[in-house]
Amino acid sequence: MDVTLLGTGAPAGLPRPDCPCAACAVAQGPHARAATALLVDGAVLLDLTPGIAFAAARAGHSLSGVGQVLLSHPHDGPAVEAPAGLPHPGRVPDGRELALLTGHRVRAVALDAPGTGYAVTGPDGARLLYLPPGGAPAGPEEPADAYDLVLADVVGRPDALARLRAVGAAGPATDVVAVHLDHDVPPGPELRRRLAAAGARAVPDGTTLTVGSYQEVPDVPRRTLVLGGARSGKSVEAERRLESFPDVLYVATGGTRGGDTEWAARVSAHRERRPGSWRTAETCDLVPLLAEDGPPLLIDCLSLWLTDAMDAVGAWDDAEWAGGGERALKLRTRELTDAVRATRRTVVAVSNEVGSGIVPATASGRRYRDELGRLNAAFAAECEHVLLVVAGQALVLRGPDRP
Repeated sequence: MDVTLLGTGAPAGLPRPDCPCAACAVAQGPHARAATALLVDGAVLLDLTPGIAFAAARAGHSLSGVGQVLLSHPHDGPAVEAPAGLPHPGRVPDGRELALLTGHRVRAVALDAPGTGYAVTGPDGARLLYLPPGGAPAGPEEPADAYDLVLADVVGRPDALARLRAVGAAGPATDVVAVHLDHDVPPGPELRRRLAAAGARAVPDGTTLTVGSYQEVPDVPRRTLVLGGARSGKSVEAERRLESFPDVLYVATGGTRGGDTEWAARVSAHRERRPGSWRTAETCDLVPLLAEDGPPLLIDCLSLWLTDAMDAVGAWDDAEWAGGGERALKLRTRELTDAVRATRRTVVAVSNEVGSGIVPATASGRRYRDELGRLNAAFAAECEHVLLVVAGQALVLRGPDRP
């Protein structure tokens, strides 16, 4: 079964008409995308978009063999007319299945947003799932064999991919292709980096994919360290790297700090931002968690872990520091980095980058700054991926998507 992507952009296309934003300004030439529409084996058209016949011609295809036109989402743009010769477009009721004369079977998948998803099985048995913009499966599907190809709004609804992975509908070998791409993420390297973190990719308009053939699935790094200053966006970046995966364990190292209303507000903001399926553990005992098998860990943050470790060894007292505290802290740090090296879990850790600011006025402040710099360097040495977030922009220091 072959699928030609006649467009891969949002319903308004990319760039959006008359939009002055930075992403639209650079979405020119190879980065421009028409509204998403799929042509399956020249016989089934999923979504009808403006200029669909010209898009098919540019991709080297004709619409003359199309026997079924299915709509996946409400069209809120200018009126779209079906080119002459095309069947009248329709929508399959949720849960119903069409058996076409071409040998294709199309099942309608219920969504949690307006629209319909389509699971298509080809005559050769290959299977694809197409989800409309802003849509995710309404409920967990029964565990089933993984689809060969998933085309979905990975940027706008990463939780849709998480739901599919939770029930095995998207597996390690599933080719996940992002469609309905909008101006939320600048095209080019930043888009590729975001999608690779989710194990997905994007392709240009007009690309033909053979469903079920081997594709090089982006390799999700097992260990990632995200560095950044205060309010740089480092925690958001770390959370984004795991939001398309189910059953994440969020490890909060800061504790509750009873009576501190400002800290409670920070914790609440973090919780509201996280997917509801994630679990939370409030602990600084990271080594046992790293040694266990289990879902991905998001550790936020190493800076607070270090504060707890320095408290435990008496690092703030010069005499205790010189009398064994420094040696004890080095041992704790080594135990942590050894556990990171040996872990089989996916780990994303957050830490503050504090060495570029004002030199602390106290000896204890300088001690903490120095030890955090050493901890960050030692932890980064065990990670496949290291990012520095500045003003909300992630700079890749180590990793496959470094520009």
